[in-house]
Amino acid sequence: MDNAILTLNAGFTTIQSPGQMTDKDLRDAVARGIIPGPRILTSLQPLMENSGPPEKLRELVRQRKEQGADFIKIFASKSIREGGAQTMTDEQLQAACGEAKALGLRTMVHAHSAESAKASTLAGCTSVEHGAYVTDEVFSLMAERGTYYDPNIGLVLQNYLENKPKFLGSGNYTEEGFAFMEKGLAITLATFKKALTHKNLKIVYGTDAVAGAHGRNYEEFIVRVRDGGQDPMAALESATSISAESMNMADQIGSLAPGMQADIVGFDGNPLQDVTAARRAVFVLKGGKVYENRQPGH
Repeated sequence: MDNAILTLNAGFTTIQSPGQMTDKDLRDAVARGIIPGPRILTSLQPLMENSGPPEKLRELVRQRKEQGADFIKIFASKSIREGGAQTMTDEQLQAACGEAKALGLRTMVHAHSAESAKASTLAGCTSVEHGAYVTDEVFSLMAERGTYYDPNIGLVLQNYLENKPKFLGSGNYTEEGFAFMEKGLAITLATFKKALTHKNLKIVYGTDAVAGAHGRNYEEFIVRVRDGGQDPMAALESATSISAESMNMADQIGSLAPGMQADIVGFDGNPLQDVTAARRAVFVLKGGKVYENRQPGH
């Protein structure tokens, strides 16, 4: 609940949490107005290579829909700490993404290697997350197929490194893994710059934020513009209208227009001229209701 409030007050009115089963309770409580927070879309429990063969994955996708998932999260590769190699077979990806599509559900795929991103794109999955090692060839294919790309270059690795003592020793968060994440900062930045050269590639805005990062979602915007060289307006569109489109919500949020839900964020400064102004949300309106209203400088 605290993290939801921090995120909303930072100016983020809709988020995706891919996810845990407990997300559903938080999502529903926010939607009912019991607690303040951003709209939450959740995948509930993700699917991975050991979730079962293709037919079992189809069954699990149907089960997630019945359980109330807003989309399906799939792990198609290892983590960046382990090199990111493809873990799910092409047939597993085709089954999971194909079944989801048939049921009207989007699919968000964790894929670091070029091979896993390509397989996900060819399987008709909706978006590729991370893609640290994606090549120009695969970016071109993604642009051609309309597959969304969520690079996550500004907060996730930085947050792990800043909070290293809190993560070290848990699962694959080893010294070796952290050394890899240090290298990953340059790798992901270079891949993002490569992605920007593909003009028709639809880049959405996500942070892969975990503990310690909630309410600092704006750091992704700052790093994309300051270090990645993305045009500030393109970064803003990524965080608003393009992301709304990727979530099938472009008819409700992501734009300022008649008939839309009124999500309006005001900053102390102009983020298009001073990228650090993205850290200073002083006014947050979500669905026509004011949640944050401070004087600049306070």
